[in-house]
Amino acid sequence: MAVEATSPRELEVERKTAEADVTNKGRSGVGTRVRVGQTRGKNPMVITWEAFDDSQPATLPTSIQQFMEVTKVEKEAELVGFLIVGYNDSLYTAASDPLAEYVDATWPADAQTQFRLVVRNYSRGASVSLEDAVMLIKPGFAKQFASK
Repeated sequence: MAVEATSPRELEVERKTAEADVTNKGRSGVGTRVRVGQTRGKNPMVITWEAFDDSQPATLPTSIQQFMEVTKVEKEAELVGFLIVGYNDSLYTAASDPLAEYVDATWPADAQTQFRLVVRNYSRGASVSLEDAVMLIKPGFAKQFASK
């Protein structure tokens, strides 16, 4: 049984991730966390940066003032720049969602989110196409959230 060699870049990602985990465990409350990734291009380099962790809602700012305090943004024009980028990214994500055509807009927002999650997880776990997963799962959601 051959063991696959780990590349120096993979080792660097693991090392930086371990460092980021230690740093992030020492942080509490609202604020950014250290993230690890790689640059794009022919010769990617391992990088770290500060970002909000949307998988931890308790760490996210809940007001514009709190956002400005955490990020040290002082100029309104800079804040508007962030808003524009976030708005555009959010709309692109929604428009490019391969499940958008299958989600019923009359369902509550949390049901729409849950439907997407269930379909993606089932598709991945059962190794079936998104369309096949939708055909299996959507009737249950449609029945549960049918207009009465």
